[in-house]
Amino acid sequence: MATSLGTRKSGPALGRSAFRRSRGDAPFRFASLAAGIALLAIMAAIGVFLVVKAVPALQANTSHFLTELTFQPNATKPVFGIGALAFGTVLSSLIALIIATPVAVGVALFISHYAPRRLASALGYVVDLLAAVPSVVYGLWGVAFLVPFMLGPSKFLNTYFAWIPLFGGDPVVGKSMLTASLVLAIMILPIIAAISREVFLQAPKFQEEAALALGATRWEMIRIAVLPFGRPGVISAAMLGLGRAMGETIAVALILPATFNISFHVLTPSGNSIAANIANGFGEATDIGRGALIATGLVLFLITLLVNMAARMVIARRKEFRGAAA
Repeated sequence: MATSLGTRKSGPALGRSAFRRSRGDAPFRFASLAAGIALLAIMAAIGVFLVVKAVPALQANTSHFLTELTFQPNATKPVFGIGALAFGTVLSSLIALIIATPVAVGVALFISHYAPRRLASALGYVVDLLAAVPSVVYGLWGVAFLVPFMLGPSKFLNTYFAWIPLFGGDPVVGKSMLTASLVLAIMILPIIAAISREVFLQAPKFQEEAALALGATRWEMIRIAVLPFGRPGVISAAMLGLGRAMGETIAVALILPATFNISFHVLTPSGNSIAANIANGFGEATDIGRGALIATGLVLFLITLLVNMAARMVIARRKEFRGAAA
């Protein structure tokens, strides 16, 4: 009798619980689907807008847009191209990523696995705070402090390491591609460090404890249990930082000398980026000039999409780590 009563009592309760879950799942599923569709629609609308605004300028261009280094869209016969701007954008962003990623991973590992709890909490707060600093502040700091400071190290690199193509060339100045890349590296470092720290903290504790129990040192435990688990997250963080570096405007516009040439010499007064060129030229641009700047923005939009797609492909190859914490 007791069993029958329990069954009668639990049956409607379980039915009501399942009914409530089904009622809650449907609106959530609809909201998630609507959010995904809205995101795709916004991206498509941005792409269509850029294409529509860029077509008249591209039709008026008297040179090849993809290979031309000159950028004079306001001339009587517009001549402009994306070659030098795309090169400067990619080069400065890659140098910034190469500088920032190892440092950010080291900071994340120190906070997550080495620092005492109180110190780790304070450092984590500082890293998050640095990620919220406006880019114009980094740009002003770069102009006021880093540009004069980098003159000495730049001359040292040029004197003793000129055999490396990056450090060759003449003259050597503080306002250079290297200085702009350092500012970008400092800007994206907190983003990469914050995301990497959270990923490392999610590493399976039983794997860490098992490695330590088998006699591994702390670094060996991190190398075999933490880094493989966190590699997809670090890649995602690095790609997010690369996207910000590519789209950074004010900080780069204040430091780069805004020249339109292709040069691998990062210590000379050369270099420009797509975003910085848009910021410098949009205010005085004619209709064709604005269309040309929008066309360069379309190229930056496509480059960012390609970078994100490449990152997703890299992460998809490492699906075996997604369920490691389950």
